[in-house]
Amino acid sequence: MEQFGFLLHPLQVNDLARKFTISKQIPDSILRQIIRFMPQIELSHVTGIESELGNKAEGWLVGCTLTSEQMLKLPVEHVLKQIISAAKKAEKLGAEIVGLGAYTSIIGDGGRRVAEKLDIPVTTGNSYTVATAVKAVKRAADKLGIVLSETHLAVIGATGSIGEACVQLLADEVNDISLVARNEPKLRRLTTSIKSNYQLNRVNYSTDINKALSEAEIVITVSSAIDSIIDPNNLKPGAIVCDVARPRDVAKQVNESREDILVIEGGIVQLPGQVRLNFDLGLPPGRIYACMAETIILALEGRYENYTLGKSVSLEKVKEIQQLADKHGFQLAGLRYVGEKIGQQRFKQVRQAASRA
Repeated sequence: MEQFGFLLHPLQVNDLARKFTISKQIPDSILRQIIRFMPQIELSHVTGIESELGNKAEGWLVGCTLTSEQMLKLPVEHVLKQIISAAKKAEKLGAEIVGLGAYTSIIGDGGRRVAEKLDIPVTTGNSYTVATAVKAVKRAADKLGIVLSETHLAVIGATGSIGEACVQLLADEVNDISLVARNEPKLRRLTTSIKSNYQLNRVNYSTDINKALSEAEIVITVSSAIDSIIDPNNLKPGAIVCDVARPRDVAKQVNESREDILVIEGGIVQLPGQVRLNFDLGLPPGRIYACMAETIILALEGRYENYTLGKSVSLEKVKEIQQLADKHGFQLAGLRYVGEKIGQQRFKQVRQAASRA
């Protein structure tokens, strides 16, 4: 039996209620102070994972109690101490590899500083996140009849590890690319690199998200913003928006008020076996996020090594982890938004609404 650990944290204070229902009765301002110094906790024991090859795994979800906002605003050393403590708890429970979920993968040089303090390997899961996001985008484009070679792609958060890898994987298949991020010097360097290595009609960069959104038929958004950054305005009719970020980059109003826009979540995976997560991830039974799936795939394969770490994602590892996922029976869990499967009626609705716009 292979064993893994995976770190979670509350994206917002109200997420604490998934484990501690009593937290609903405590004012948010007090909760924020309490969780700054709470010990790391075992959230659940995950069982029932069995790959198509018969390999089995169990694992532990361990909670680092800091919210997304706290992870960005509190002193880095304090946040790192909390993350490392959670990872060591997973190790004590029996994990032979640990994955870093959400903001725990961002702090400390993309997991490198966490890995330095552990006796077991670490992965951010970003390689499989990239693989599933790109696969979801291609599937959605096919459903809407969008031809990639004629498409303008915008990537929000393009200079991050996931965003840059998505750009590289799709650069040979689309017509134009808009790169969007906050750091202009990094954007310039990435733009120069893409122009040098890929044959595209046009590559441009901007720190202005709205301009990029107004031109793009496909948007992949993977920022590290605390709040949503994409609202119903400025999106091109008929566009696909793939939200890979946690917390989500796309405001709920986009899906509610724009019938001509298809919003999908990147990186939701169906696990093999009769899985019991024993914790509410906000997804249907047997579904998990790709970053967690990468950790499990590596455990099932017996690949106990630091896999995806640092500020960049290797395209070779993206391709390899997809091959390993296929080998063990992991699948993209359809096209979904906020955990709900998107049906044929929705695709038809988007096509018809876009044609009227």
